[in-house]
Amino acid sequence: MLKIDNLKVSYGGIHALRGISMEVPDGKIVTLIGANGAGKSTTLRTITGLVKADSGSIQWNGSELLGRSIDHIISQGIALSPEGRRVFADLTVLENLKIGAYLRRNKAEIEKDLNWVYELFPRLKERSWQLAGTLSGGEQQMLAVGRALMSRPKLMMLDEPSLGLAPLVVQDIFKIIQEINKLGVTVLLIEQNANMALKIADLAYVLETGNITLSGTGAELLTNEKVKEAYLGKRKD
Repeated sequence: MLKIDNLKVSYGGIHALRGISMEVPDGKIVTLIGANGAGKSTTLRTITGLVKADSGSIQWNGSELLGRSIDHIISQGIALSPEGRRVFADLTVLENLKIGAYLRRNKAEIEKDLNWVYELFPRLKERSWQLAGTLSGGEQQMLAVGRALMSRPKLMMLDEPSLGLAPLVVQDIFKIIQEINKLGVTVLLIEQNANMALKIADLAYVLETGNITLSGTGAELLTNEKVKEAYLGKRKD
């Protein structure tokens, strides 16, 4: 389980996170929804060690992550598929995927997981020798998710996986997220498409200007009037 307690993060005097506390139980899909600038990406980047926290605690299976190196955090089974995909445009699909396994040494296991990623994303196998920068947006998103999976994560964090994608591609991405979860990977999802995210989430949190203002099951938040009005495009009469 990932447990965040009273986490505070600031950038040059601006408080990005104002003491948030949340839990991501093993084997569940947890989503964090909120407007741009609410602190969602900061939360994920702090978990992975990319951003330094002012105070608080982030524990993974009882072990403190704050202050640990990024490679140590990844080695504990935590992976991030970042916002904007961030694929290596001048490398092939296969080279991008192998970068995801850079901390691993067992070549046979890496090859096994590569085939698993190709089963999840057949299009990546078809384009394994194509430069990542020439892929469509949806294919790049698949590659970003596949690259993160190559680290064999226990916790998979996805930052805006549907951003800028066509509706049909978004549906495919969400099906894959559910498939990954069924295989035993815990998922922490940040998503502006709140409707889709809440439909697949076991647990959900609403983050507003650095504070968690609501929490509950995905189903509960889908029917919450405040959430409907603010994030689901449904206005009160």
